[in-house]
Amino acid sequence: MSEKGKDPISFSELARDTILNFIDMQGDAVAVRISVASASPLDPRYEVTLVDPEEKGTEDLVFDGNGFEVVIDPDSLVVLEGSRIDWVETLTESGFKFENPNLAPIGSRPLEGDLAERVQQVIDQYVSPGVAQHGGNVILVEVRDKVVYVQMGGGCQGCGLASVTLNQGIEKILKEKIPEIEAIQDVTNHAAGSNPYTTGAK
Repeated sequence: MSEKGKDPISFSELARDTILNFIDMQGDAVAVRISVASASPLDPRYEVTLVDPEEKGTEDLVFDGNGFEVVIDPDSLVVLEGSRIDWVETLTESGFKFENPNLAPIGSRPLEGDLAERVQQVIDQYVSPGVAQHGGNVILVEVRDKVVYVQMGGGCQGCGLASVTLNQGIEKILKEKIPEIEAIQDVTNHAAGSNPYTTGAK
């Protein structure tokens, strides 16, 4: 929870002015609800919506955003604590940008700990030799909350059978060797691949 007297999230001056402009256009007394639509570190999504001040749950946290009332539900609060909200505008898009210390991007944390070490050993011993035969490679990016994030390189990047390799090969082997693993996620940018491993060296 928040420190006493400290708001759980903060707004840049531009974000605050933008919200105030939206409120002025609305014409009614409204509050701003901040919520987390998806807490996935691969694709976190947030919502900033104007609501009637009466649209508050009994467990919602309510605080003054310096000119407007901010409402956050308890589940979103856990994810948003310590976040800063900015407003960004480019030639192609505009919107609120969340700087959230609780949702560090995949790959931003060091590979450490017993589970990560065991996963790396299984990849080195059982996964890599197989995909290497097709000109590919698999890199362990991160292990977070019993979910393994991997990146495919070489011939595996962009290959139409990459999902088969992941589901029937990598995932099967890892879950068999390390039962506590809950899921394997592929974070490869396959759109950048140009050499399917089905045509690679045998």
